[in-house]
Amino acid sequence: MTELICSRAGCRRAATHQVVWRNPRIHAADREKVWLACDDHVDYLRDYLAARDFPVAVRKGTPA
Repeated sequence: MTELICSRAGCRRAATHQVVWRNPRIHAADREKVWLACDDHVDYLRDYLAARDFPVAVRKGTPA
């Protein structure tokens, strides 16, 4: 099985969270994009997207 890694540039740590978001200017309400995040970068990735006014939510765990 392939280990899922953090989406933060340059990070190679194991992902422990899903940062779920969408760009409402180009994505329909039912479209979700997912970035994976380690414990150290989950806040950074969430804040990065929230600063752009994108709907964003954090889910503990990684996709099955």
